[in-house]
Amino acid sequence: MASELSAHERSRCRNCGFEAPGGDDAWRRIEVPKLGRMTQCPSCGSTDIITSR
Repeated sequence: MASELSAHERSRCRNCGFEAPGGDDAWRRIEVPKLGRMTQCPSCGSTDIITSR
């Protein structure tokens, strides 16, 4: 169905498996010195995220 997101339209935490649409407000955004803005998992705090856009 068109309203369902395919796997390539979702982002997933490689640490705990949390999933949400890429760019969704469910994800945290943090500023890391020398690296810039990063996506952080709201469930476990990991920044090891497979992202989609």
